[in-house]
Amino acid sequence: MTPRPVADTVEARDPALRGVDPSVDHAIQAITGGSSVEATCSTDLAAGPWDFDARPGYGPGSSMGDVIPVGAPRQGALPAAYREADEAQLDERIRAARRTLGDRVVVLGHFYQREEVVRHADYVGDSFQLATAATEHPDAEAIVFCGVHFMAETADLLSGPDQAVILPNLAAGCSMADMADIDQVEECWEQLADVLGPLDQPDADGLVPVIPVTYMNSSAAIKGFVGRHGGIVCTSSNARTVLEWAFARGRRVLFFPDQHLGRNTAKAMGVPLERMPLWNPRQALGGNGAEDLVASRVILWHGFCSVHRRFSVAQIDQARAEHPGVRVIVHPECPMDVVDAADESGSTDYIRRAIAAATEPTVFAIGTEINLVRRLAAQYPQHEIFCLDPVVCPCSTMYRIHPGYLAWVLEELVEGRTPNRIRVQDDVAAPARVALERMLAARPTTEPPQDADRR
Repeated sequence: MTPRPVADTVEARDPALRGVDPSVDHAIQAITGGSSVEATCSTDLAAGPWDFDARPGYGPGSSMGDVIPVGAPRQGALPAAYREADEAQLDERIRAARRTLGDRVVVLGHFYQREEVVRHADYVGDSFQLATAATEHPDAEAIVFCGVHFMAETADLLSGPDQAVILPNLAAGCSMADMADIDQVEECWEQLADVLGPLDQPDADGLVPVIPVTYMNSSAAIKGFVGRHGGIVCTSSNARTVLEWAFARGRRVLFFPDQHLGRNTAKAMGVPLERMPLWNPRQALGGNGAEDLVASRVILWHGFCSVHRRFSVAQIDQARAEHPGVRVIVHPECPMDVVDAADESGSTDYIRRAIAAATEPTVFAIGTEINLVRRLAAQYPQHEIFCLDPVVCPCSTMYRIHPGYLAWVLEELVEGRTPNRIRVQDDVAAPARVALERMLAARPTTEPPQDADRR
């Protein structure tokens, strides 16, 4: 195969970034070094993520307060050559390995990845866009997914059986995905059957008692559960369409793991809040009375994204006071009061496209992960774009992917070794693919799915 050309720098790939630094890492180093007046949620973010690989936890950043499950994957020691190399040296090693590997490898970079990693990606997008992009290269031997664990699992589900999906740092999990584990969901399903009757038997109208819907941000085991029980996966782009699909087949929906996306979507569809009980997996019947579950329309799992939970109405009020006419756009994983106070809400790709479509200079206050916000500010200098949260606090698990890990896995591939391969067991993969295929068929009418950006 002919090696693909790899741009020497991010500026060469995108001239709009020349003279503008979108790097969150550089901002954090300036904060901890005392040359910036900005604030960060943890000065530990200035250290290499390998300092935390041997410790339980999600690492410094927005999810550092979340409780990680026992047995969560951990990354082995990264060789000193990668830990001690500076940014320029790692950049050169990555580019050299990419030239050697050519089309044998595809590198995918999530919107929330640090700039020093994204610059080397063949595609940049959200989790679903990148999983789809993986299917466009059936001849590639390896897919290096610079994201988090559930994303690599999804890529494995959708890629060819002979393709290796690699997660550069096994410690890059997702606290939201971990908030709904398979044992808890199975127990919930059994308790719902005790209240609602057999969950696979339709009533006179052909509707079953409940349809399970899982957000893309969930484990392969959860996706497999949904596939086995007549359910479907959703994204933040097609959540409304998926709920419509589910309501056409069931009396109610069990939505997990993100309560906020479920609540915000169902509320916009006219579902009353009193018919959306919250299921706490640590309590009997999720902490609800049987009558509340019977009357429910959407049962919301007690999960959330720690990145998007940081945003508040007070931040929106301050943005409006300081920037009259500001356009506030937030992600639907934000709490309901934040979504209600914003001008718009939409998926990560919706936010990106809304800014790209603005024809007049505009002030944007954005409620989503800081790496994307800073990258958008650099890409669209005609606008003033800032994060609603003034504290620099990236997604702690996304931030575990460092260029040192990317250089390591690529050079391992050059040597014929395949590190950190993510595989989904066949008994889970088959029903999980069913749920994903249903998702692919549920095409939204208001926000059509977009392809990942090819670099």
